Amino acid sequence: MTKDELYMWRAIELAELGRGHVSPNPMVGCVIVHHDIIIGEGYHQLYGGPHAEPNAINSVEDQNVLSEATVFVSLEPCAHWGKTPPCANLLVEKKVRRVVIGAVDSNPLVGGKGIQILKDAGIEVVTGILENKVRDQNKRFFTFIEKKRPYVILKWAQTQDGYVARENFDSKWISNSYSRQLVHKWRSEEDAILVGTSTASYDNPQLNVREWEGRNPVRIVLDRNLTLEKGLYLFDQSQPTICFNQVKSEKSENLEFVQLSRGFGVEEVLEDLYQRKIQSLIVEGGAQVLKSFIEKELWDEARVFTGQVQFGTGISAPLIKGKLISESEIMGDKLVVWENH
Repeated sequence: MTKDELYMWRAIELAELGRGHVSPNPMVGCVIVHHDIIIGEGYHQLYGGPHAEPNAINSVEDQNVLSEATVFVSLEPCAHWGKTPPCANLLVEKKVRRVVIGAVDSNPLVGGKGIQILKDAGIEVVTGILENKVRDQNKRFFTFIEKKRPYVILKWAQTQDGYVARENFDSKWISNSYSRQLVHKWRSEEDAILVGTSTASYDNPQLNVREWEGRNPVRIVLDRNLTLEKGLYLFDQSQPTICFNQVKSEKSENLEFVQLSRGFGVEEVLEDLYQRKIQSLIVEGGAQVLKSFIEKELWDEARVFTGQVQFGTGISAPLIKGKLISESEIMGDKLVVWENH
């Protein structure tokens, strides 16, 4: 591993600390090195707050040495005014000697402009260091920018004999408490979570992170004809909730009904969520909703638990084909993660 790669690894580690807190911005880490010694570190901590570069620069005790320092940043410094000033301009102002970048930002507002600002100022720029690692870390951001839709994670639990629920739609509990706590952690890391009418009706899910610390995702429910009981947790207005339907559009505190004008397909749902800058979505069921995303090839990752119980008969789990990413065991449950290629 080269020195550039070593320091970029550290920048990527720092960036990870922002997971679940910076969307729709990407996770970014920054390391400042002078004579092979790290003199400053920072990461993007909170959406709307300072980016990684100013946080790292502000941590440097002797600002005079910045003109001799190399800045390692996992993603191209921004070149536009958003909620904060352009980071590329800050690096020029501090007269840093060299900037090493993991991945170029594909956001049209940035896309090479940050690099050009640095080069025009006479700063040496190196790009593409651990680029694949950076893109993988920010796959939600890059999917959102490049595919113009949220990054879609399918999640379900199935029995040993391949069912997600009994014939009466009862599905409690296939996975164990440890797996369920992990799911709550996942929820805290994503922007939104979606269920269909049957899951909302029979399971009455809360779709929050009560078994973990972090922000609650935006709840999404598909209810074509508005048949769901209004006493369900989904309509308690405790967290932002969107109900897609074909009956009405109506908005109140933490609850919005959105009337879809076309065929009530998942494409139209994703289009709407993209316009709302929702960058990632967990689809938790039921089986028909999961299958609709699979059939349309509108998914990026699938996380499938297999519990230790058997139902004998019931509602079959979706069938999925993809690239196997990982297999693990969680106190007896098996977790398999697939990627859509």
